[in-house]
Amino acid sequence: MPLPIWILTGPTASGKTDIGVEIATNIGAEIVSADSMLVYRAMDIGTEKPSRAVRNKIPHHLIDIVEPWEEYSVGLYVKDFDAVTQSLYQQGKQFIVVGGTALYLKAIIDGLFDGPPADWEYRNYLKAVALEKGPNYLHTMLSEIDTETARKLHCHDQKRIIRALEVFKTTGQRISSFQTQFGHKNPNYHCTLVAIEYDRDILYQRIEARVDRMFMRGLIEEVRTLSSNPSGLSRQASQALGYKEIIDFFNGKYTLSEVSDEIKQRTRRFAKRQMTWFRSFSNIHWIHASADSDTTRLSEEIITYFTQNKPVSKETM
Repeated sequence: MPLPIWILTGPTASGKTDIGVEIATNIGAEIVSADSMLVYRAMDIGTEKPSRAVRNKIPHHLIDIVEPWEEYSVGLYVKDFDAVTQSLYQQGKQFIVVGGTALYLKAIIDGLFDGPPADWEYRNYLKAVALEKGPNYLHTMLSEIDTETARKLHCHDQKRIIRALEVFKTTGQRISSFQTQFGHKNPNYHCTLVAIEYDRDILYQRIEARVDRMFMRGLIEEVRTLSSNPSGLSRQASQALGYKEIIDFFNGKYTLSEVSDEIKQRTRRFAKRQMTWFRSFSNIHWIHASADSDTTRLSEEIITYFTQNKPVSKETM
């Protein structure tokens, strides 16, 4: 029997963290994170990581599990996710998955292709090609070797286009010929997926407020401390929203006011890409939030949907 999984997602700044805590409190559940940046220790402000007090009240999993200089991949996440959820199931504990990293969610829902390791030299070459000739060029390259995968990927989905080209270069096979990420369900889980959405203008206001809050809480000091560590930051960590721009600020690329605006703009673009990903998921249920929606009302609506569509209890999990 597949393990029933409740998933709460939504774009950055949609309030899913607070709503997830409210849901967990109401139903006596624990939280399993599906956020690629919350795995890193000491990256707290720029990720708006749940506070230690919150995590002491509601157990959270897959947060603070690697150092910021260590590499972490979706393949490692899936292994950790499987181990955590199976352990919770065996203990009879209820849990909810909360996070907005679309690739992590895709791997949970549809399974994961365990392909060859990253070829960073080739990836950097392809990024340079895309920068020079535009994203459509890489998409055309992929179309010539793997029409099926190219048809399923937007021309601006550079990360996955590069991965598909990389797999072909490394193995000589099309990623679509042996990949389970597209069009197949993970047999280990039965997922019920809810996503929070806002009208664009409201979401953008929330994003601006979030970035302002990060600066007020000490984002610059946090990045300075992380950057001063002799071990540095991993490739993934150094590219995280807010962190990359502050590092560029340290290097003189931006003024203080410019770096704030850059983070806001990049976050808006990221939220737009997230929404594109979420809309590609089948059987996703959207909860529309407005400027005056409160956490309690949204959490109650989401709990109602979860319980009506896939009841989960300590006895039936």
